[in-house]
Amino acid sequence: MSRRLLAALAAALTMLGLVAIPASATPAASPRPSVQQEPVLEWTADDSLVRYKSAPTSTAAGTYTISFKNSLATGNTTDMVHTLTFDTSTPGYNHDVRLNIQASPSDSKKGEWTVPGIKLTPGKYKYFCAIPGHSQMTGELVVTEGSDPDTTPPTVSTEITGNKDPQGRFIGSATVKVNATDTQSGVGKVEYKLDDGAWTAYTEPVVVSAVGAHKVLYRATDKANNVSPEGTSEFTVVEDTGGDKTPPTVTSEVTGNKDPQGNYLDVAKVTVTATDTESGVDKVEYKLDDGAWTPYSTPVEVTTAGMHMLHYRATDKAGNTSPEGMAHFTVVRSDTTPPTVSASVGGVQDPDGNYKGRATVTVAATDEGSGIAKTEYALDGGAWTAYTTPVAVTAVGAHTMKFRATDKAGNASQEGSVSFTVVEADDTTPPSVLTLITGPQDANWAYVGKATITVSATDDKSGVDKVEYKLDSGAWTAYSAPVEVTAVGKHAIAYRASDKAGNVSQELTGSFTVVADGPPPAPDVCPDSDTRLTVVIGTVDSQVPNIDIGNGCTINDVIDEDGQYASHNQFVRHVKAVTRELVRDGVIPSAHRDRIVTAAIESNVGVPMSTRAAV
Repeated sequence: MSRRLLAALAAALTMLGLVAIPASATPAASPRPSVQQEPVLEWTADDSLVRYKSAPTSTAAGTYTISFKNSLATGNTTDMVHTLTFDTSTPGYNHDVRLNIQASPSDSKKGEWTVPGIKLTPGKYKYFCAIPGHSQMTGELVVTEGSDPDTTPPTVSTEITGNKDPQGRFIGSATVKVNATDTQSGVGKVEYKLDDGAWTAYTEPVVVSAVGAHKVLYRATDKANNVSPEGTSEFTVVEDTGGDKTPPTVTSEVTGNKDPQGNYLDVAKVTVTATDTESGVDKVEYKLDDGAWTPYSTPVEVTTAGMHMLHYRATDKAGNTSPEGMAHFTVVRSDTTPPTVSASVGGVQDPDGNYKGRATVTVAATDEGSGIAKTEYALDGGAWTAYTTPVAVTAVGAHTMKFRATDKAGNASQEGSVSFTVVEADDTTPPSVLTLITGPQDANWAYVGKATITVSATDDKSGVDKVEYKLDSGAWTAYSAPVEVTAVGKHAIAYRASDKAGNVSQELTGSFTVVADGPPPAPDVCPDSDTRLTVVIGTVDSQVPNIDIGNGCTINDVIDEDGQYASHNQFVRHVKAVTRELVRDGVIPSAHRDRIVTAAIESNVGVPMSTRAAV
């Protein structure tokens, strides 16, 4: 992530002096007195956005040192920031621990933080990662009565990887990775011994390139000093004589019938082709949107309407895997039927059917195929105008309004028309309107928790037609029931009413303040926000408004195009995860997510500088 966003997140996560904060993000706090002989509970994280790498599941009640490791040693290779945050609001869980720890491999402690003196009481605690886009990282810790000591040693295993020959020997080198977990006190140290060497602390995967047969021994010790049994793995490294080191070449082609906008009608067929001139292609795989990797054997037909991304890759018989490729396309339903469109006229009429003072024309258009793209009207021979809301006509005289609609497949309806006459109104007096703001108040007359706005209007002649209000900088909204305002801060309310003769009252205003009912709100997560008007990724402008998502951060902030990404595809997956949550939380509609994801795909973020000219 960018330094600005790291600092903002660190500020947001600081609570009660218990948060481990990188020294580059905020001034160092005075050191706390050390706590002697406290057992340790350890959580670890890696590059995953959806789970912690390891976490304790249960322990006995007592006072602990909490350890959170998000480092190179735990598998974080992309400098990704994670937090360990204890939930303090969800019903059904203990809320007596207010703890947040932020860590990344590039912080002052290289991603390994501890907080002593955390008292856990019997019950359940919920923990999660508070970084936007990481909400699937969550879990539970069950705390039982008593203080049973940890007598169970860690579980430890190895994984040996590298290119192999047909006899299973590693060509050129083998990489030994040791994995250790402990669900009680946590892993204290991991060690290995290669061949006749000495026991050595394990901190990262070990590359063995010496030709010959090898034996690696490994063990782990937890923080209660329980030692695992020694494990053994044997393997052989042979000389690399210059075999196939080149990955396959893989391409894709999308075919099908298109509309004028380049969208595929009903179905898009994706053909993936892979070649390898040395050892030959072993397998080809593809992944559609957020699905799993699937073996490719025949062209993939995509019929679901919407925007799609098909990822693909190939592996040759020497074990070389190509970089991921991606095909981006949109499927729409074919449509040759124009929309259905109609209009109705409303208002107060005299005995001859004329509208007194004002006539309101409402145009309605429907399309069961591709959907409505635009609706238009033309009044009294004027220019065609985009229709968005009912049209009020107040000019005295005879009028004719034409109307039409076009669907997303380009089919246009026949023009319709409606005629009517407006005469002078009997009623020229606007309605009377007033508002009442109620709710519990504090000593400063601020409303505690919420304020309820009630607007009423009266008209003794033609009668009230509609009442509207506008809260803060929002749009005018039809008033139908009292409005509850719970957002903390100072607010402005404007209100007005219209009668059935078209008279509109004077716009009236008021102001009030709502304060929190309970603890003070969390600080602004992104005090130094990216405040560009639209969401811009690299040089690509999505045209989506760059709004505040509700915690002080804008969409550009949480997309974090300046972060460190291993590849362009990893950045695109990050943008998809972040925007999926924004849609789920009601912050943006799906259409805005599609435009942001498209901008991410078209950008160069994550693309190495040496290859950008070819992208």
